[in-house]
Amino acid sequence: MREGHEIAVVASAMGSTTDELLEEISFETDESDRAEIVSMGERTSVRMLKAALAARGIDAVFVEPGRDLWPIVTNEQGEVDVEVTKRGVEALADKLEDVVPVVTGFLAETPDGRVTTLGRGGSDTTAVMLGRYMNADEVVIVTDVEGVMTGDPHVVEGARNVGQITVDELRNLSFRGAEVIAPSALAYKTDDLDVRVVHYQHGDLLTGGTRIEGAFENLIDMREEPLACITVAGRSIRNRPGILADLSQALRTEDINIDAVASGMDSVTFYVDVERAEEAEALLHEEVVHDNLLSSVTVEDDIVVIRVTGGELPNQPGVINEIVAPIAEAGINLHDVITSATSVALFVAWEDRERTLEIVQEEF
Repeated sequence: MREGHEIAVVASAMGSTTDELLEEISFETDESDRAEIVSMGERTSVRMLKAALAARGIDAVFVEPGRDLWPIVTNEQGEVDVEVTKRGVEALADKLEDVVPVVTGFLAETPDGRVTTLGRGGSDTTAVMLGRYMNADEVVIVTDVEGVMTGDPHVVEGARNVGQITVDELRNLSFRGAEVIAPSALAYKTDDLDVRVVHYQHGDLLTGGTRIEGAFENLIDMREEPLACITVAGRSIRNRPGILADLSQALRTEDINIDAVASGMDSVTFYVDVERAEEAEALLHEEVVHDNLLSSVTVEDDIVVIRVTGGELPNQPGVINEIVAPIAEAGINLHDVITSATSVALFVAWEDRERTLEIVQEEF
């Protein structure tokens, strides 16, 4: 602040305070009372941090639900009311020149003033949300991990910090267990907003750590060119160490790109460009001939893939059914459905592509 920076601080509960509070709720209670109880971790943190800043001569004020400057409002379903919240954040941003607001992370409130929460990792969500709506230059997530690592340093030797990572990469890692930043927070990341993750012992918060690049987009994408579906069958193929590597290497030798792979107990299916299908079939047939555990290879041409990419897909119970059911009701056969942490890939016949795309677009 003394160097001319305008700063807002988001504080989360200390240590495992939230989990400890949840463990103490051994009785039946409604969501409103539950939220009030777990909010005490963040409410304590902002008071302590405000006092620590004041002791260093910094004019600070803590901001929590119920106070005049509180910005984040949700509806009855717990969804952020974007327009109301934007106005609240803008009003808060107007105060930055004179004071450092210390804001409770994780918390929100309904229009009638009841406390709600933003879910697991909600303090990260609060920080990136405020950064976006304040038009901040940068959001720095200060945590107890060294940004994003190449691997778990407790498991692998030589793990090092990753200097940059894309939003898409990090969301996939986060949904699969990497405890770096809450996936919900990255839904608020834009191209213009820099986000970095820095260890609390790093010292200089203006440098270092892992820089998160890009913005996550909700997207429905249909491949413009048809694919061929090549299936290799074999006995208990899934229990065969190295079989996927062997088959993939056979295609790699001729620079045949694999768009997607699906596996079963007795088969592996590769999706490749339809114009390379004959070459791919011949290469995989050689593997079948020389391996007595493999039995046959077959090809089906003119398949299209439609990918649904959405920030919160893994957090939506029944989302796969919401995508698949309308397609089945339309009498369209799904050749494959392949899911990842943040996307669903639908494989249908080329002739069904336009109708399938229309259905998916209607649903999302």
